[in-house]
Amino acid sequence: MKRLLAVVLACVSTLPPPLALAYVSPATGAASVGRVLVPAAIPERNWQPGHRGVDLALATGSEVRAASTGHVAFAGNVAGTPSVSVEHPDGIRTTYTPVFARVREGDEVTEGQVIGTLAPPGPGHAGLHWGALSGRDVYLNPLTLLDAPVIRLKPVDAPGRTRP
Repeated sequence: MKRLLAVVLACVSTLPPPLALAYVSPATGAASVGRVLVPAAIPERNWQPGHRGVDLALATGSEVRAASTGHVAFAGNVAGTPSVSVEHPDGIRTTYTPVFARVREGDEVTEGQVIGTLAPPGPGHAGLHWGALSGRDVYLNPLTLLDAPVIRLKPVDAPGRTRP
């Protein structure tokens, strides 16, 4: 029994913290995402290939917003790409690339605050790359931070519609 309890506790201690409820899309400032150009493909192991975030439709020069309240953990270049990272009180760090920062490291930001403008994309990329990390190395699909979309279905037998 003690061994089972030890295994359960070990598994629970590796789980990421609960997700916060107050996040918005950095491309729209709304609780829903807008258009996703490239979805997340978080690999099972960090060293495996994948896409650690989502690419959102946004025009070069458009404003990029903080997904939630926090403090700027990084504003600068990573391998020649302008980037901004925000550390949130729930332990999640969100990243935004390519973004020309309007904030500095250490600045406090609020949900939806403009943190920069979208820089021209690099080769093979488009739009805003938005990533999320919990702890040191647990990548999250940032879309899970947003409200679920509302889907409304229309009746099949509505006026003007025919059944196959």
